[in-house]
Amino acid sequence: MEATHQKRKTTPGSPPGSDPPKVLHSPGGIKGRWMMNSLSFVLVILAAVVILVSVGISGYYYATVRDNLVSRATSTADTFQKYFTETYDQFYNQAESTVATFQEQDKLEQQFLDANGRILLSTSGLSAGGMASTEDAMLALAEQKPKAFTGRDPLSNERVMSVSTPLLSARGDLIGGVRLITSLRIVERQIWTIIGIAVLACLLFLMLVVVSNSYFIRSIVDPVLKINTIAKEIAAGRYGVRLQKTYDDEIGELCDTINYMSDEISRAERMKNDFISSVSHELRTPLTAIGGWSETLLTGGGEDSEEVMQGLNIIQKEASRLTRMVEELLDFARIESGRMKLEVELFDLSIELYEAVYMYENLLQKSGIELHYDEDVEANYYINGDRHRMKQVFLNILDNAAKYGGDGKRIDITLHPAGGKLVATVRDYGQGIPEAELPFVKEKFYKGSSKQRGSGIGLAVTDEIVSLHGGTLTIASAPGAGTTVTITLPAAEAEQARGITGTIAKQAETAYQTRSEGEN
Repeated sequence: MEATHQKRKTTPGSPPGSDPPKVLHSPGGIKGRWMMNSLSFVLVILAAVVILVSVGISGYYYATVRDNLVSRATSTADTFQKYFTETYDQFYNQAESTVATFQEQDKLEQQFLDANGRILLSTSGLSAGGMASTEDAMLALAEQKPKAFTGRDPLSNERVMSVSTPLLSARGDLIGGVRLITSLRIVERQIWTIIGIAVLACLLFLMLVVVSNSYFIRSIVDPVLKINTIAKEIAAGRYGVRLQKTYDDEIGELCDTINYMSDEISRAERMKNDFISSVSHELRTPLTAIGGWSETLLTGGGEDSEEVMQGLNIIQKEASRLTRMVEELLDFARIESGRMKLEVELFDLSIELYEAVYMYENLLQKSGIELHYDEDVEANYYINGDRHRMKQVFLNILDNAAKYGGDGKRIDITLHPAGGKLVATVRDYGQGIPEAELPFVKEKFYKGSSKQRGSGIGLAVTDEIVSLHGGTLTIASAPGAGTTVTITLPAAEAEQARGITGTIAKQAETAYQTRSEGEN
């Protein structure tokens, strides 16, 4: 059986082998989504408003007409029951008189019915004997209650409202009924007029919403498009370009962030270029010295033994400097990739600090720099950390003090416990760091205005190592007053410090004896 392999596409940011995240299609972009969502909501609201207005207005008008018709029909029936129902002739004559004197034929039709629902008299001139065309008449006579009907008249096919009320004699016998009929044409015309006005108002409101949304969306989309353009320019390498801030809101804050990012990238790019230039120069100088002296020795130019030793010393010194530079670069690469790891153990910090001081003491004395070291020998200086990395920290700080503050001819070093912390300080008495440069001295590649040699990453690596130990590195400086570097680290628990025996305790005792002999 043949196995087939299909290469799965991945997108940046997704783990290998995983399906790419689904990207939803957005017709019209932000503007299209905004308009569709907001207008859909507004349309639903406006439709509900129109429906409510239509139902409310229709119900109100129909109820008003019905109540009016019921009131008039009931009033007529009550009048007949009191005065004109002694005899059938009396009832008929009065009904005939009422129909003849009726003054609202253009609005209403009034009918008198017999007990079987047949039309006796009508203001419209219908012949006697015809049956009422709507169901309200028979229901009113059957139940002896006022009844109403709304709908199309089967005879005229016109929408009408009719109300029928039973006519009772003074003794309570059913004689007939009174029926009032009116056309709904005028009423419904008024209803539709009001509904039309409501629809027109909703359309105007919808247009206002569209216009206001368009303006609002434009105030968002246009800056976003500008931000997109600037981001593309930054991605293309045009660092330092800036956005014009229009509104002091979230978009304005985003513009400020983009501008800050652009400035920082531009500054980082300049620092990187300066770093490359500086490292190139730093590498070229020792390589030139090594190459020159090697060539001299190989060609037999160094016949004098003193000159040979001098050349070898220079080669050894420059090779050591190259080694330190390579170590710094490797440490920096580890930090940048997150691969910097500590070999954590319990150790005496004072031993590592003293060894660093001891290594630099003779070198500094040759340069005319006094080195003063002070610590409380009775205190415990145990921490949990990487002893080699901490010695690297002290060596780097001492090297910077000698390099940048050596003109002060003095360096003071102290170590003391303070509230569960161990505090080490290194102070020089040189020219100090300019106030404008002080916030950036721990950043990678930064060298400031100093003309001293260096890659600009040593202090950044040192700060990262201290941070990995849970400590802080602070720098205080004033022009002309020197610089003080303070390292604060968490001390080990008292139980752990008291439990140190064997090799570590012996090492501490040996270091103390060596230090005492050196001071004597």
